[in-house]
Amino acid sequence: MNTKILIIGACGQIGTELTMRLRNLYGIENVVASDIRKLNNEIVNNGIFEVVNALDYNQIEHLIEQYQITDVYLMAALLSATAEKNPAFAWDLNMNSLFHVLNLAKAGKIKKIFWPSSIAVFGPTTPKENTPQYTIMEPTTVYGISKQTGERWCEYYHHQYGVDVRSIRYPGLISWTTEPGGGTTDYAVDIYHKALKQGTFECFLSENSKLPMMYMDDAIRATIEIMQAPSEQIKIRSSYNLAGVSFTPAEVAEDIQKHLSNFSITYKPDFRQKIADSWPASIDDSSARQDWNWKHSFDLSAITEEMLRNLK
Repeated sequence: MNTKILIIGACGQIGTELTMRLRNLYGIENVVASDIRKLNNEIVNNGIFEVVNALDYNQIEHLIEQYQITDVYLMAALLSATAEKNPAFAWDLNMNSLFHVLNLAKAGKIKKIFWPSSIAVFGPTTPKENTPQYTIMEPTTVYGISKQTGERWCEYYHHQYGVDVRSIRYPGLISWTTEPGGGTTDYAVDIYHKALKQGTFECFLSENSKLPMMYMDDAIRATIEIMQAPSEQIKIRSSYNLAGVSFTPAEVAEDIQKHLSNFSITYKPDFRQKIADSWPASIDDSSARQDWNWKHSFDLSAITEEMLRNLK
């Protein structure tokens, strides 16, 4: 049977690049992009696009039937910093959109689900260095709480109903194609924009806040690889740890200065510092490497080169 894909939240930071990659792989006619609003962008203009509310079960079900969808990528979510400002809505969106898709799979209407988790599932009591796959998870953010709960439900639906759901815990993601989207790790995107435009950057995290990061190309590849892997290789049905590279704001700044010698950075930590302090500094992703052969490609210097070259 042909793979027919629906991406919910296709206009977000990850959704944008994921949609383009999936259209290249599976053909424009087999990938339906959807979001709550219709933007004037490549996703909307160069392929099938539908306006859909991720909280509306009937709308999602209708699209799945209309396009004979087999795989759903549920990318709609309220991110860490934004979610703190609107906890009730963040919980509603992050949880109920997941239930809708899980229940559609349980009813046999779709074959496979991708749902992203995040390093936000960890908390201040989690071991910070080389955070293990199985460890203490006491998240202190609305986003983290919703992602941790979502992981439990994914595993439950897999074990109870045989739902083929797959997930990875994204670290901070760095991309030049979309603007920063309200996440705590988004300083690592914004810094490149500001370095080129203004030659200076005020960072909302302290200089030594080390966080796990990944270049978007790696994240998209991981997403597609886990979905393409044979079902028996996916041993973890909550969510896989995924790692690329860990660095601090000071290290990024230093790397940028190799290309733009006049670039300067100042630090003014805000409420996001507390969020960053609750997250790991580095991740052990040996389960993903072992089960479905995950391997990252981009280190910090490669990320900096790509970002500056493309943003120019």
